[in-house]
Amino acid sequence: MRTATARDLASPYCIVIVTGDELVGPEAETHLAPDYDLHMLRTWDELLAWVKKRSPDAILLDIDTVGANSEQGITALAELRSFGPDLVLVALTRSDSRKLRHKAIDATVDQYFVAPINFEEVRVVLGRALEKRAVEVEYRQRQEKDAERESFCELIGASESMRRVYDAVTRVADSNSTVLLRGESGTGKELVARAIVTMGPRAEKPFISINCAALPENLIETELFGHERGAFTDAKEARQGHIELAHTGTLFLDEIATLGLALQSKLLRVLEDRAVTRIGGKTAKKIDFRLIAATNEDLEAQVQAGRFREDLYYRINVVPIALPALRERQGDVPLLVGHFLRIYCKANGKPLKQVEAEVLGVMEDYQWPGNVRELENVVQRLVLMNDSAIINVQNLPQQMLVASNASQEAILIPEGGVDFDSEMDRIELAYLQAALNRTGGKRSAAAALLGIDPQRMKYLCRKRNL
Repeated sequence: MRTATARDLASPYCIVIVTGDELVGPEAETHLAPDYDLHMLRTWDELLAWVKKRSPDAILLDIDTVGANSEQGITALAELRSFGPDLVLVALTRSDSRKLRHKAIDATVDQYFVAPINFEEVRVVLGRALEKRAVEVEYRQRQEKDAERESFCELIGASESMRRVYDAVTRVADSNSTVLLRGESGTGKELVARAIVTMGPRAEKPFISINCAALPENLIETELFGHERGAFTDAKEARQGHIELAHTGTLFLDEIATLGLALQSKLLRVLEDRAVTRIGGKTAKKIDFRLIAATNEDLEAQVQAGRFREDLYYRINVVPIALPALRERQGDVPLLVGHFLRIYCKANGKPLKQVEAEVLGVMEDYQWPGNVRELENVVQRLVLMNDSAIINVQNLPQQMLVASNASQEAILIPEGGVDFDSEMDRIELAYLQAALNRTGGKRSAAAALLGIDPQRMKYLCRKRNL
């Protein structure tokens, strides 16, 4: 869709009106033609043919003229919205049905007019909608430019901890050394692996990824090493494994610590010999591949416990890169929020939403146990479940509000006020239950934990039937 910010006096907004009502044309010409590049079409088919050649800034669709009934007009509106969030979409109808209006709103129309239509009003409302959309487009473009400056390959972030990751990726990309990515779940280990590949000489070669925790051990063995025909009951034909498929390219083994000891032994042999033997096969095949492994486990502790082979540990721990948790990436949350907003607003055909500063404050206070993956899920939910153009604190998940220092005042005393006695009663019960759970039901120990007299603890437990 052509951006409104790029236009000038010689290039007014392009407006298309689709209607079979002959009375609309003269009114539209009188009120809209002086300010806009106006085009009048009579049918839906004409519109579809027209938009293949040009991209209008706004479409005013008479939903009564599409198909046999207004329901088909609503479907048409939804199809038009799929053209992009920057299109200003207006519904025209002769029906005053409230149900129809709600359906049009669900199809994300910007405005809705019921006949008889006052085109002077249309001119004013349309002008405001177009200017508002121009501001939104400019805001999005500015955000995208900011994101480009604060990104590296597909990684988003400008914090010092992420810049250390970018530096490490740049240093190892051109080599053939094995890399071990370490970090909590959801920190973006596969994105870092792809960044290493993108920056290196194997960028155009196969990138084969397998999550070792996602499949049972017997299936992982087949996936990794492949098999010959007849190697087992269901092996009706020979099949390459992921290691063979990675020939000349890169093999990414995520959650490598979940491999069983037997598989670890076989993988070690492959890494030492750079050759793989399929299950049921007799000859080894030389494979040229680079290994990038990833784990969220403490491998040193796994080695000490005998759950991970020490020799394999030293074989894969050539160049370790530690990925920071999101709570350690100071200043990156707003960048990531903006990034995911652009992705999911565009994917769902919605104008780019803006976020109140207080929302970002809550998000930066939150610990993000699920890291970037959790943040992405939250932003996607905010886009889908909120029709407002602005995201405020009330739209955030409750667990984030409870955990946030920035929102404590609003939580303690919401706008509607609280019943003080019932709140204190609830808090007392919660502390008693938590202390008893912590101490395995031992009242004396729970009393000590709460810093109260054991006799008072007994009284409170009797009072609460605990």
